[in-house]
Amino acid sequence: MKRKRGRRVLKVIVWGVVAVVVLGIVGVVGWSQIGVMPAEKAPLASVRENPAIHVEDAEQGIVLTPADGDSELGLVFIPGAKVDPWAYAPILQSLAEEGVTVVITRPWLNLAFFDLRGLDSFTSAAPDIDDWAVGGHSLGGVRACQLAADAEALVLFGSYCSNDLSDTDLAVLSISGSEDGLSTPEKIEAARALLPGDAEMVQIEGASHASFGDYGPQDGDGQPTITDEEMHARVAEILNAFMADLPQS
Repeated sequence: MKRKRGRRVLKVIVWGVVAVVVLGIVGVVGWSQIGVMPAEKAPLASVRENPAIHVEDAEQGIVLTPADGDSELGLVFIPGAKVDPWAYAPILQSLAEEGVTVVITRPWLNLAFFDLRGLDSFTSAAPDIDDWAVGGHSLGGVRACQLAADAEALVLFGSYCSNDLSDTDLAVLSISGSEDGLSTPEKIEAARALLPGDAEMVQIEGASHASFGDYGPQDGDGQPTITDEEMHARVAEILNAFMADLPQS
């Protein structure tokens, strides 16, 4: 009797644990699909209508390439948490205009830390390109830091690393915003030691966290004092110069 009772108790415990795990998974999946911040229509339309670039909705992600197809350098860019990947096409299109192929990923469950794919899962969108940078916004930047060992350069938009890259020879560009209420200037500075000593650190005056994508305001963020047009132009100036200076094989 005691043995049977023990087995029944064990079964109840096991099924209870299974139920908790299943409910947890369902909860995370459900949460990841609620509140995804969509790309704003007008900026995205400017990308689709841009005659200087080609836009492809590919298996690896959203691929922006020069219209003439001439590209020898690429950037894999990882979106922030629960942000529509298309929201980054407007601010990154200038790279494609200058000859850089851009692959904007679609993180699993809209959250970069759930996406365990390696860099080659995305660079396969342009197999003829040998030299790649990896970058990301917010949580996407944290994930980009983890993939940086397989790239020639790292680009951070309103983000910082959680892993130590200070002893690497990686070329790094970190662009932050003075009004960022999430990846605050203080947080960026606190994580500075995890980057190489020669990392290029640029703070854009008046930029908020959401200034790095076209998806509208974000909870917890600061109030931007820079227009979207000014932000696009400033990021294009900084990012294009950085990419142009990268050595190519």
